[in-house]
Amino acid sequence: MSIIEPPATRTGDDVDEVAGVRFADPYRWLEAGTDEVDAWQDEQAKAASAYVRDWPYFDRLRKLVARYDSERFGAVPLAAGGRWFRIEPVPGAVRPSVLVAREPYGEGRVLFDPSAENPGKPPFLSWISPSPDGTVLAVGVCTDGSERNTIRLVDVASGAPLPDPPTQVLKDNWTGGAKWLPDSSGFYFTGTDDDPAGVAHQVWLHLRRGTPSTVAVDVPWLSGDDYRAVVASADGRHVVAVQGLLDPVPVAVSDLSDPAAPAWREFVTDASLNLAGFLIGDEWIAVTDAGAPRGRVVAIGLDNVTPNDPAAWRTIVPESDVTIRSVHPAGDILYVHEFVDTYAALRVVDRDGAPRGTVPLPGKGALGEMPFPMMNIVGPAAEEQLVFAFSTLTSSWGVYRHRPGESRLETLREPAVRLQDCLVEDGWATSEDGTRVPYHLVRRRDVPLDRPRPALLWGYGGFGAPWIPQFPGTMAAFVASGGVFAHVHLRGGGELGRDWWEGGRQRTKQNGYDDLYAIAENLIATRVTSPDLLALTGASGGGLLCGVAATQRPELFRVVAPRVPIFDLIGACRDGYGRFVVNTEFARIDDPDEVRRLAGFSPYHLVRDGVGYPAVFVEAGDTDPRCPPWHARKFAARLQAATTGGSPVFVRIWRDSGHGWATDKEVLLTQETEWLAFVAKTLGMTPPE
Repeated sequence: MSIIEPPATRTGDDVDEVAGVRFADPYRWLEAGTDEVDAWQDEQAKAASAYVRDWPYFDRLRKLVARYDSERFGAVPLAAGGRWFRIEPVPGAVRPSVLVAREPYGEGRVLFDPSAENPGKPPFLSWISPSPDGTVLAVGVCTDGSERNTIRLVDVASGAPLPDPPTQVLKDNWTGGAKWLPDSSGFYFTGTDDDPAGVAHQVWLHLRRGTPSTVAVDVPWLSGDDYRAVVASADGRHVVAVQGLLDPVPVAVSDLSDPAAPAWREFVTDASLNLAGFLIGDEWIAVTDAGAPRGRVVAIGLDNVTPNDPAAWRTIVPESDVTIRSVHPAGDILYVHEFVDTYAALRVVDRDGAPRGTVPLPGKGALGEMPFPMMNIVGPAAEEQLVFAFSTLTSSWGVYRHRPGESRLETLREPAVRLQDCLVEDGWATSEDGTRVPYHLVRRRDVPLDRPRPALLWGYGGFGAPWIPQFPGTMAAFVASGGVFAHVHLRGGGELGRDWWEGGRQRTKQNGYDDLYAIAENLIATRVTSPDLLALTGASGGGLLCGVAATQRPELFRVVAPRVPIFDLIGACRDGYGRFVVNTEFARIDDPDEVRRLAGFSPYHLVRDGVGYPAVFVEAGDTDPRCPPWHARKFAARLQAATTGGSPVFVRIWRDSGHGWATDKEVLLTQETEWLAFVAKTLGMTPPE
């Protein structure tokens, strides 16, 4: 193998300042979109790509990664007007299309083919939303990998595009795209401003009856820059405005006599109350952790005179020793999604909380839900059934249906990919402050733990998002190659309730990183692995986790692969989305002491000259609106200049690629192969034929 090294990088004299605290920022120039930065980025990418392709097993690994390719989130077909709508690859097509059928996975007709819009570079389908009567399909289309999308409308009967769709841009799919009125006359959606890094949201109403029109929906109690949405009840009587990505609150309600001119009135406006739910009749039914860290299901009457008082709510399912994650309506009953020691469970109750049985899930695993509560707020289902995706650590997403009162589960689609002949083992480590921290190990049955093995840790630990035990996708190729995969649960996530989140957030953020180190040290102490065989990866907040681990505990890991990361937590405060993220999860940036604490886990600021850092492969997308690529550029340049000991440091920025939610499938396959090849090459692994 030849010696491949990235180019050297110049430094500057820039200084960053937050709340009066100043920090040297020698690589600030790498934030700019200049020709010099583009040339630097391309040279770095060329070196990174050459390094992993210089490994003789790269092509073999790519085939293995393709074999275990699977959906990141479990998608299910949507029912409307006696039809079922789904996104699915069509043979010979570059991008998946939207199909419509009479059964969830029946023989379908292509309703929307993104290749027809741009054959040379088909756009990505961000979301679909059929009208309740099944006559119109709304589709979110992203053209550059950034997640920013615009709406297309399709006549379901003919498949023809409908004229005059809304022109506003949606930041992503996190507010569900189009939220239809029950009579199918129009829909609400949430647009954003022109700044990709901004978080200013505006709710719009698009009406289709008569001449199509789109009008802004102004609700007095919607304030600030947080995510927001408006959703109607299935009976067509009310509409509610909700605000808060992580802690959704139904701030205002109106009747639906005139959707274009709602008479809003205040509802629940205490932003500290988490109430992710939906309207049924005259009640908002939701999961809350107010006064119940593990969660409870409550109902709040729309005529409640003290809706901000949790004592005035009706409890449907009280708190217990399991974590209640969400609730799903089906006719007159409710499906309650719970975590039992991080694994999913489903119980059934009526609207008064009386038990109606449990759902027999197909193993120990995870339900397919989006990670943040706002993302799961939809109108209640008209059908008396629950269709859901389910995955385990050894099987990809399957799709299942349960009808109230039935003792069996109907399989609509089997998991497409499985890890054969593998073991899943549950473990607990003890963190620095005595907290017990769970993790799961996956290995081939013929790989005994009789000596240290290559191990790959995968974690997140942030924003109250549960790190669910689902199929590891690309990382299944690591297991197939003889490695031990460790799915870790860290404080800052939501697997064990509100206290688990608050225990790794803001002033306690360091706890989540200490949890990671405790699991790593536990695996080393039990001879599952050793520091020279230990790898770590993660994306977004998990990319930050990787950067913190590499700089706080460089001796603990042999190789670290951060993906779409945020690394400069001080510089992040200069843009709207960055401020939103930092203030929400890490520190209050108007307090100098808090800013200094923030710098204590800002990887860019933790790098020290003359330290032997692990081998590092940083990957990012150049259209990423959440973790802009300059985070990866600056950190990699700083680390390349500082590290000693000979471990390589590479950065790979991908063109027309964003945060991973809207990346082309073939590009994503190559991305995943490159970082995993770097890990496998560093650890001396050989993927099987």
